[in-house]
Amino acid sequence: MTLLIVAITAVVSILAFNRPDMMDKLQFNASKVVHKNEYYRLVSHGFVHANWEHLIVNMIVLFSFGRAVENYFTYGFEKMASVYFLILYFGGMIISNAYALYKHRNNYYYNAVGASGAVSAVLFAAIFFEPWDKVYFFGIVPVPGIVFAGLYLAYSYYMGRKESDNVAHDAHFLGAVFGFVFPILLNGRLLERFMDKLFMLI
Repeated sequence: MTLLIVAITAVVSILAFNRPDMMDKLQFNASKVVHKNEYYRLVSHGFVHANWEHLIVNMIVLFSFGRAVENYFTYGFEKMASVYFLILYFGGMIISNAYALYKHRNNYYYNAVGASGAVSAVLFAAIFFEPWDKVYFFGIVPVPGIVFAGLYLAYSYYMGRKESDNVAHDAHFLGAVFGFVFPILLNGRLLERFMDKLFMLI
């Protein structure tokens, strides 16, 4: 499932790089969602990216952690694994833009692209299942997943409040929180497992 999502996203993003009309049609625009009922944008924006770097980083993270999450779901939920993974991914994509949808509902000029919210959900689900597994910060520095999670949330919250760049940090934050909570919603006993894993090395 992860590989299929990566492949489709890569193809659509690459096509949209040289098609401004396609990018305009698929990107997230809260005003058009609310006032023109273009609800498909809540999902379609995750299949287009701003540039090659944006696309490559998101797809590397998704491919790296998506397969692990699929394995966890397969072990814990068997036949429902693929369905739950899709709900995690696309749920993260939609939930991550909930705040922007409200905040920019009357701002016709606000647009956003990328699967970062959904990818954050997958990453944090992986951290939930194995909190001490290493996450490579900037692809270089190994950091325990749970430590990375705390730093990621703090940074995303701070930058989201600051609004000093062109990155949807609020989407990263909300997607991450959803990804962490989602397994607990599926099976409340997984929280106990997480706590056991968390304090195992403390």
